[in-house]
Amino acid sequence: MRTTVSIDDPLLENAKRHASERGVTLGVVIEDALRAYLVKSDREEEKPFRLHTVRGRMVNRHLNLDRTSALVAAEDEEAYARKRIR
Repeated sequence: MRTTVSIDDPLLENAKRHASERGVTLGVVIEDALRAYLVKSDREEEKPFRLHTVRGRMVNRHLNLDRTSALVAAEDEEAYARKRIR
């Protein structure tokens, strides 16, 4: 499909030079750039996950949260230790 767009002169010259270096048309360069932009903008940028605990203390950094059995065992040990102290 044909269409008309306005592009700043320095950007257009840069795109033409890039097309020439790649041995492709200006249209191919513009299509590739537009595809890359659309794919990138479709992805949601996720904020990094940060785990907070009650009272603002972080979970034990040495505990592997991927192993739920270790997490359960640590919670049990903590609960047992509290009962022994009372």
